[in-house]
Amino acid sequence: MDSLTQIVLGAAAAEAVAGRKIGNKAPLWGAIAGTIPDLDVIFSGMYHPIDGALVHRGLSHSILFACLMAPLLGWLIHKLYKERYERNMWIKLFFWGIITHPMLDMFTNYGTSFFWPFDLRIKFNTVFIIDPLYTIPFMVCLLVAMFKQRESLSRRKWNLGGLIYSSCYLLFGVIIKLIVLNNANAYFAESQLKTRNAMVAPMPFTSFYWMMLAEDDENYYVAYKSIFYAFQPNEVDTIPKQQNELYQLKWPNKNYSKQLEFISDGYFTTSTKGNTFYFYDLRFGCVSKITGAKKTMPITGFKMVVDKGIVQKTKRFVPSRALKDFNFGVYFNKIFHP
Repeated sequence: MDSLTQIVLGAAAAEAVAGRKIGNKAPLWGAIAGTIPDLDVIFSGMYHPIDGALVHRGLSHSILFACLMAPLLGWLIHKLYKERYERNMWIKLFFWGIITHPMLDMFTNYGTSFFWPFDLRIKFNTVFIIDPLYTIPFMVCLLVAMFKQRESLSRRKWNLGGLIYSSCYLLFGVIIKLIVLNNANAYFAESQLKTRNAMVAPMPFTSFYWMMLAEDDENYYVAYKSIFYAFQPNEVDTIPKQQNELYQLKWPNKNYSKQLEFISDGYFTTSTKGNTFYFYDLRFGCVSKITGAKKTMPITGFKMVVDKGIVQKTKRFVPSRALKDFNFGVYFNKIFHP
């Protein structure tokens, strides 16, 4: 999830652990704890971009990391406050402030390596990485709690209300996804398509609007489902399946084909424009709905400069021109109306 959301979650978790004892110091340190796992972006930038994509949400998003860092940080802050508060309280505060970060990230598209060093990414893919309906009410509850007296029952109720709301919202996303996924093949059949391997993901900024991705032998198909109206069978994006070109690339030191396949869960296509090779991760869908159909390209991936058949340079791909065409009015109207 985005940084603000992780700050709110870490602060709320810390408030639940220690707010009654230390007041607003608890959410302050919890906010710091909630940001710590994402500091791995500093180190991921030191790697090849594809390796960096795997380093991010790796060790720092694991239960092992929380178990190691919580005692260390708890001891340091215990000393900082000259042992005025219990050390175990600080350890619990940092443990829950840190561990709730990857637990929340599990619900996103990219997931986390929660059981690092085992090569497994847990990803439920039920909430978009930025979702105001998750973050804003949660944050309001936390802020109200922070203005209450630290020993008041009202303070604990407001913070608990935020935690309950956030948990229920995540559960809501899981339920909606399972319903859409269960009906995905039937929806594609309404579009006269016989597909397989359907996956479902929330669209940007909401759990009310969902993307469905499926394939046949020649193409990928992207369809959309709002919870507010019936499936529209004429609104399907077709993406030619071009995958063999990836395995024909030559790399100077290390072949990254398998890593790219792993990152995308096998849902990818490619294209070549001049000396630039594009790898599109289709799990994030296309930009057609957020741009009012002005653009239809996939949202993200990697682009590689190729010279004499060998990859010379790689970097993340985001269609900045298409994102500049983001039409909020058209997009949010589409969520509620066919």
